[in-house]
Amino acid sequence: MLVPLIALAYHYGPGQERLALEHTDDLLAESQAAVADENWPEAIRLYQDALAKLPKEKTQISRKIQLEIAKAKMQNSQLPEAREELAALAAEIQSDPYASPELKQQVTSTLANARYYMTYLMKLEGKPDAEWEPEIEAARQEYKLLAQNSQAGSKHLLDLEATIRLARATPKELYGLPIPSQ
Repeated sequence: MLVPLIALAYHYGPGQERLALEHTDDLLAESQAAVADENWPEAIRLYQDALAKLPKEKTQISRKIQLEIAKAKMQNSQLPEAREELAALAAEIQSDPYASPELKQQVTSTLANARYYMTYLMKLEGKPDAEWEPEIEAARQEYKLLAQNSQAGSKHLLDLEATIRLARATPKELYGLPIPSQ
């Protein structure tokens, strides 16, 4: 007689969190399929839905989803918005002593990429040095940190070199070149 009562208590107690996690998993699978199809608006929407369904105490998963949203926004021509979100996420992660080192590296790398592309676009637009120099300097420092602390140091060294070349390039040298892709 108590079995239905226990099942009901589980369903409305810990079972709700499990249902939310299962629904989040389904949304994440759909969003990854949208990324594979390069359907960036759909991927962003699905990632945001998954983030909204995720229980608040799942901060590690939440941060991974936020990173994926920012990556999709970068691909969807929303670079300035993605860069701001990445900067906020990086600050949040750096202040958390329990954040995983892998996630810290992924966020730092993605933020450095966003800063690099922002600088490239600002230079093409002919913005004054005072506007783009802080971005490229921050990207340079982030790539240097990643190269020193990462297993994939050679990739980050190449990114660091590209950042230095971009900082030295004049807008005339950039005209006519294809905009770098990720």
